[in-house]
Parts: sequence; C-alpha cells; structure tokens
Amino acid sequence: MSHIRSRHGSGAFQRGLNAPQSRFYNQGKFGRLFPSLPPFLPPPEALIELGAVGGPMDPGTAHDTPNDAMPAGFVFLGQFIDHDITLDTTSSLEQRNDPEAIQNFRTPVLELDSIYGSNPDATPHLYRTVRGLPYMLLDENAPNDLPRNSIGTALIGDPRNDENLVVGQLHLAFLKFHNQILQDVRDFEEAQRLVRWHYQWVVLHEFLPLLVGHDLVESIYTGKSYSSGRRFYNWRHQPFIPVEFAVAAYRYGHAQVPGALQVNDVFKVNGRPQIPLFDVNEIGKDDPDDLSGFGVRADRRFVDWRYLFDTGDGVHQPSRGINTVLSGPLFELPFFTGKNDIRSLAQRNLVRGRTYGLPSGQTIARAMGEEPLGRDELDDVRDLGFAEETPLWFYLLREAQVREYGERLGPVGGRIVAEVLIGLLEGDRLSFVRSHPNWKPVLGSYGDFTMVDLLQYAGVLDTPVYVNGGSPY
Repeated sequence: MSHIRSRHGSGAFQRGLNAPQSRFYNQGKFGRLFPSLPPFLPPPEALIELGAVGGPMDPGTAHDTPNDAMPAGFVFLGQFIDHDITLDTTSSLEQRNDPEAIQNFRTPVLELDSIYGSNPDATPHLYRTVRGLPYMLLDENAPNDLPRNSIGTALIGDPRNDENLVVGQLHLAFLKFHNQILQDVRDFEEAQRLVRWHYQWVVLHEFLPLLVGHDLVESIYTGKSYSSGRRFYNWRHQPFIPVEFAVAAYRYGHAQVPGALQVNDVFKVNGRPQIPLFDVNEIGKDDPDDLSGFGVRADRRFVDWRYLFDTGDGVHQPSRGINTVLSGPLFELPFFTGKNDIRSLAQRNLVRGRTYGLPSGQTIARAMGEEPLGRDELDDVRDLGFAEETPLWFYLLREAQVREYGERLGPVGGRIVAEVLIGLLEGDRLSFVRSHPNWKPVLGSYGDFTMVDLLQYAGVLDTPVYVNGGSPY
C-alpha cells in the first residue's frame, strides 16, 4: 500500500527567489519580526556538524531529561496548533528563501481550518449530513480511527495530522468534540464558533502559560480588544507568520519529543509498553511496531489520553526538557531516503534557518533588550564558531535550558512565541479575544476550560457531560 506522505519539516519545489530581507504585512504569507537585522550565515559545514549524529545535539542516554512541568500530550498539541496556522510547501533547504515569496497555505489564525477545511459546501468529503446538520465525517466501523478512503488515506483537512498516531488521535478528538457540540446546539455555525473559542481558550490559558510562563502571557495579553502588550509582532493589514517564529522559536517542540511513549495498556512491542516514535524497519507496514502514521489503524493503535494528559490518575508521562539535545530517532528520519537527503532533523532545522537568513540568537536578544547568553553558556559549540554568534533555533533551545531549566522557553523564545500566538488571536476579528474579550467558556468548570475538559466532552475519556450542569450557552 502506498501513501502520499507530507512530513512535518519537509519542503518541496524550489522557488528560485533570493531576497532574504523584507518587510511583510499582508495576509496568508510569511514575514519577519526583525527585517533590518543582518542575517547570520555560518558555513553550512559547521551547521551539519552541529546537528550530526555524535555531534553536540546528539543526546545519549544522560540527556534524556523529563520535563515534569509539561505533560507529553502538550508536545503534540503544539504540533496540532502548528498545522492549524502554517503550511509551507514551497520553501527549499538549498538556497536563500524570501519570506514574501513563500506561500502559507493555512490562514494564519487559530480557526481550525485543519479540521473544518473550507466548510461543508466547499469540502463536502469532510462531512456527513444527518437530519440536515453537517457533522464531521467519522467511520462508524472504526470509531477509534480517522475516516479513510478505500486505500487508507485519511479524509481530513490537513494530511499532516495523520503523520503519527498521537496527533492523528488528537485530530479525531476534535472531530468528536465538534460532533458532540453540534448534537447539543443543533446549529452548525454556532457549534463551530463554540469549538473554535474553546480551542482558543486552551491555547491562551493553558498551552501558552505552560510553554512560556503565566507572567509573560499576562504581560502581553491585556484582555482588552483595543490594547495589547505586544512589543515586536505587529502588522499593517493582516497578521502574518514571522519566520523567526516558524523556522526557529516554534520548533522548540522537536527537543521535547520523547523517543518512545506508552499510549495505552495493550500496545506493546517485545512485551514493553514504551513504543518508539518511529522505527526505520517498520515504515510502510500495515501494523508497525512504532507510532508512525498514515494508513488504516490496527485495533491496538489508539491513545488512552490518561497517559499523555494529567487527568488526575497519576499515570501521565512528562515531555522531555527543552534543551539542545534531541531524541535519538530524530537523527535518522526514516522518510527521507534520497541520496542527498538530510536525515537529521537537527541538521534540517539548522540549514533551514540559514536559507531564510535568520539573525543570530544574540543579535535578536539584543534587539529585544535581553541580555544574551554568555560565551561560557555556549562553550560546547565554541570549536564550531558558535559561542559568540549562534544559530537562532539552537540559541533558543539553549536559552530555555540554562534560563528556565528546560521547563519552558526563555525570555527571547518565549516572547516570540507568545506575541505571535496572542497576536494571531488579537488580529482575528472572529476570535473570542477580538470579538468578545469578556467571554468565558460555557463548558468546563468555574469559567475555565482545559484540554482534559475537551477530551472529556468529546467522549474520548468518558461519557460526554456538561460539567456546568446545563446547556452550552
């Protein structure tokens, strides 16, 4: 069985454009936070050595440190959010890229078009109409899998959400979340609004505080539609995706991905419940012994969310700490098999940062008024020439490691991520932040709403209930 694979971090088709510095303000593309800063263009060979097997970013068992402050499920929620706001199919790893020329095929707002597509009329294959209401399509014969066509391809708004078991099951939870709300409110537009606003609430009030800290979020998000604490992320007409965010800061999650996870009580490999993220020997199999995606799901391939989010059972697994080492499997990506393909995810990220002409981490830190990391904090990359000027992605991982003990992003990386995600909400006239800043969740409890509440209400934890004891209004 063959499938078209759209892998996270991969790019296709060269553009032939070479204008690395630009100021961009229109909708639907990428731009820069700091267009006037000089690019950092180290020798490509040094970047390859930095991200190589056995290099400074290769973990070894001693560096596989847990981050107890963040359950592992939030790593995959971060990936899901990324797929909601960005889709770049045109950039190249081989040449300098101009952000203005790179098309973002996602709307840069948190509106779940990866779930809804272009709505029922334009993407009817994502829906099933029941008594005149458009429910998200599910497979009644495989209720724990994404809906699929006859060759196993997932019928979803973004094929990347089938690239691993966990993000696929998260996508399924959102489909069921919509269907449950639609069943209760009996109006598609109202159900869609409630799904989007509760999702946005989770991003703003749970995901971001875990990732960057409550204090930083509260300093940026004022709760007023006419006022913001953003200092660097601004636009003239419509929000855009800054490359400092997409190519560096928001790739923090690559450091958090565990090499293996327990996802339920029955999926075991050689008698062990810790399943590898992917295994090169399992690619293409109908029932692989790893967490890779694409293709019809075997019965054992489902997620018991108690193992990934804190449901109070005490069995959830932590993410990895945010630092400058990656899980071992990420140095041998099995889905890049060409002769000249770069298979190390670390190398791919570092080279991509150079092709976009990103400034060094120290340059951006100074521009943001932050004290840069000292040379002693980068001593392990001194021989590669990166102690005084450091690739932005690596710098932000090291900043999190030494300034926040790997629990969250540091002051530079945290502010970039927080300003962009909050700015996308503030720039979207249909978000609750912009249109109803005093809105509170009608699901959940005591005016709050979490990912566990979402999973509960979707029926993937237990029977869905309104914990407030009433209608969703």
